Amino acid sequence: QVQLVESGGGLVQPGGSLRLSCAASGSILRLNTMGWYRQAPGKQREWVATITRGGSTDYADSVKGRFTISRDNAKNTVHLQMNGLKPEDTAGYYCNTSPERYDYWGQGTQVTVSS
Repeated sequence: QVQLVESGGGLVQPGGSLRLSCAASGSILRLNTMGWYRQAPGKQREWVATITRGGSTDYADSVKGRFTISRDNAKNTVHLQMNGLKPEDTAGYYCNTSPERYDYWGQGTQVTVSS
């Protein structure tokens, strides 16, 4: 059974930083392009960033220049370094393959940006 477990969220002031981690079971990470997604209250889930098996990255315009996605295939983890956080970044953050699979969604990790 595939498991993706997100961690690293929390409460941070505007302008602050957080580093999210996603631990993957089995070979899911090594074999797939991985992505981070987020969902704010009352809004649809949206794509944030992806990283291919070869390390190529892509970002939503709203986070470009502030967020960095990375992967460690040996440790089966994907990270999202978030700098310059804004209140509009407040959301539950999830990792999944790209394109996402409905049966891979985990519990996510909450990020709240507030003063």
